[in-house]
Amino acid sequence: MPIAGNRRHVMRNADFSVAVIIVTYNSGIFLARCLRALSLQTLAPTRIIVVDNGSEKPVAELVNKFPRVALVRLSENVGFARANNIAIQRTGDCAWVALLNPDAYPAPDWLEKMLRAARLSPEFAFFGSRMLAAGSPEKLDGIGDCYHVFGLPWRFGHGCRANGRFLLKREIFSPCAAAALYRRDILAAAGGFDESYFCYLEDVDLGFRLRLLGYRCAYVPDALVLHEGSVVTGRLLKPSTMLSEACRGY
Repeated sequence: MPIAGNRRHVMRNADFSVAVIIVTYNSGIFLARCLRALSLQTLAPTRIIVVDNGSEKPVAELVNKFPRVALVRLSENVGFARANNIAIQRTGDCAWVALLNPDAYPAPDWLEKMLRAARLSPEFAFFGSRMLAAGSPEKLDGIGDCYHVFGLPWRFGHGCRANGRFLLKREIFSPCAAAALYRRDILAAAGGFDESYFCYLEDVDLGFRLRLLGYRCAYVPDALVLHEGSVVTGRLLKPSTMLSEACRGY
């Protein structure tokens, strides 16, 4: 589904309106914690959109407890990629789009730190978070996705000790879409997520296409998120993290 641009919208340095999108599927218990964390942000988002991707137990009752959250209910699970594209279509009044997984819990200043990085580093157009393992916050869940010349993706830093490591801003290949920030116009330029991926690796593919278009991505080390990881699918690791141990030294 191509992402429509907005002819009335022109990116300006001062325009940091942001929509936060959460795609959920049978993850209500985690979504509640995620929404609570969003409600505590030091910088409130312009809008929050939750897409219920055909959950067996609808989340409307939960979402209604958060008045600023808009709910999009889908009749079936159309996949993470398409569900995000559907939500992005509804954000034409925002200059930025932040993506969160329902099992990702941002620190209170997460969004403020992400947008501050965007304001101070206009040479970058999309940004990744410092993600810690929710069950073992002394370990990193990752600082962004890598892509090997032979076509192998992995989550950089996954499983590493967090203390004292990766504390400086750096360019990364692409962010993990569990907690990422994108300029909306570049999502439109890339046509959004490739919906043929359904779920997993769609963020690496999007990052690859954005880089081919000339856009750069930065890791924001003080934008902290706790991430459970794969709580819906039951898979312990995304394919983009499975090679982290083997490839970390390359």
